[in-house]
Amino acid sequence: MRVVQADERDERADLAAFCAGCDVVLNCAGPSYRVLDAVARAALAAGAHYVDAAGDLPAMSALGPVRDRRRGVLRGPHPRPVRAAAPAARRPADAPPRRPRRRAAPLGEMGARDMLAARGPEFGTPLAAWRDGRAVPGARPLLGVALPGFPGRVHAYPYLSAEAVRLAERCDVDELRAHTVYASENVPRALAAAWAAEGPVDRHVPALLAVAEADLPDTGPYSTLLFQAVPREPGPPRRLTLRTSDPNALSGAVAALAVRDVLAGRVGPGAGLAADRLDPAAVLDRLRTDPAVTAAELH
Repeated sequence: MRVVQADERDERADLAAFCAGCDVVLNCAGPSYRVLDAVARAALAAGAHYVDAAGDLPAMSALGPVRDRRRGVLRGPHPRPVRAAAPAARRPADAPPRRPRRRAAPLGEMGARDMLAARGPEFGTPLAAWRDGRAVPGARPLLGVALPGFPGRVHAYPYLSAEAVRLAERCDVDELRAHTVYASENVPRALAAAWAAEGPVDRHVPALLAVAEADLPDTGPYSTLLFQAVPREPGPPRRLTLRTSDPNALSGAVAALAVRDVLAGRVGPGAGLAADRLDPAAVLDRLRTDPAVTAAELH
């Protein structure tokens, strides 16, 4: 593997040279709200496919329609808002695909910046839920609760992401409640204070990183994704639990799966989200054998 340094702000020179000769460009750079569509445009101009590990809708909106129908653009392979803080990975046409390096840290500086910026209609709405075809504010946190797959008592704060809204609309669900789960109230309080303050959110990054680090000694780094679907007709609910000791590694694993599917021709041309373009059963089967996943149970 050859390491090439490039400035994502210099789309015409650095990024163009970076993407030249590639079959696919995997973008893990951040913070994603600053990178937006710059790397995607350079990749498409170089005739390469493009996969973005962040997957925020603002970047998709900035990119607009993909004119080259022969090329695919995938965004959002990660299942929760965790951002990789590595530079974009360049894959020459004659090199085998490589998985991004795994990191044990639960939250890096780039991840903190993206978390602080993750508000607004294209990101999500804190303390909201989906009910009867619309977003409803005023959802209350669940404090000190026991949840399957989470050690001890945790605090679950409602957060209705743009991805959750798309899922609710697509599946025509009556109600969707989504929560971000924390080991303590430290991180939610730091986020609330940053969002309430005036000025750029970047200046709150050190405080957010400090409280996130303070939560680690009690549990150690881990991430659990818990999904439950209750059918309209009488019947038992279905539950999926996915657990990892390194959420960034899980993001990297799904990004690597997306790259493989793009190169294998299993993803059609045009821009789209990984949630819509990858086969969910195939992704789950492959994640079950990935070292980043410590548990994957579907009931």
